[in-house]
Amino acid sequence: MNLMPPLPDWPATLAVGTFATQVRTAESGKVPMDRPERAISGFTDAVVGWFHQNFGKIIILIIVAACATLISRIVAAAMRRTLERTNLPSASIFINIVRALIWIFAAATVLQPVFGINPSTVVAALGVSGLALSFGLKDTISNIVGGFGLMVSKVVQPGDIITIQGTTGTVRDVTWRHTIVIDRAGNQLLIPNSILNTTALEKITEAGEAATTIPFTLRGDADMARSSRSIAMTVTQATKGMSMSTNPPIVQFQGFTPYGVKGQVVMFARPGVAAADMQDAATRALAGQDYLVQETELESDTAA
Repeated sequence: MNLMPPLPDWPATLAVGTFATQVRTAESGKVPMDRPERAISGFTDAVVGWFHQNFGKIIILIIVAACATLISRIVAAAMRRTLERTNLPSASIFINIVRALIWIFAAATVLQPVFGINPSTVVAALGVSGLALSFGLKDTISNIVGGFGLMVSKVVQPGDIITIQGTTGTVRDVTWRHTIVIDRAGNQLLIPNSILNTTALEKITEAGEAATTIPFTLRGDADMARSSRSIAMTVTQATKGMSMSTNPPIVQFQGFTPYGVKGQVVMFARPGVAAADMQDAATRALAGQDYLVQETELESDTAA
């Protein structure tokens, strides 16, 4: 007697199951998806659902950001025109402070309706953490306060020519952290506002900043008036196109030496002209003049 149950017809069963699945899929009109497709579909549904749920908040955020950008640009342009017409310095630090206040107000406006955060809670949190922030940002705060104090007191304004710690240049702008100074060679120097506020600086005129000198020794038997005119004419021709038209070279006599009369030529370089280039041109033109004592003569007299 055969006690084993009859084995099912597996190929027939699989065929019937596959056919039934195909029939159900055809009836529903959907194609079965594998795992990556199901994951992508779930992520897409989640993103669409999030946008649908927060659509109003996104619109509010975009509107507030656009209004803040537009208002900040309009206010900045109006402040620039106003500062140019008044005696107040037209530095960017004033404009940046107003821009910061506009964006702070815009952020406070969207905290509650968009992010669900009470602005008073943020203010309280900032009050608690203000001490830690003051220690971490003490250099930045000192630079901001120093720059604001410099501008309000008109110690430094854009366009001033200053000399600080051996550096001379024209102030271009005063920002949050530093003052931008451009020297005669076109190099941009960034000086922290706190240093300008605590270090002695010298404000000089345009002619004083442009002045450069060349020393010389005039022979003792030379005619001083004629030699002075000759030196001035020679230097003027040699530095034509480099010197300021309103300030021609000046010849000055400063005393006597065992070799003759000591003097110097004072020249005034135009903006953008390096003082070294002007000195080089004038020195080449004066070299070999018979009324000047040359270095070789000084060396020979010393050796004798």
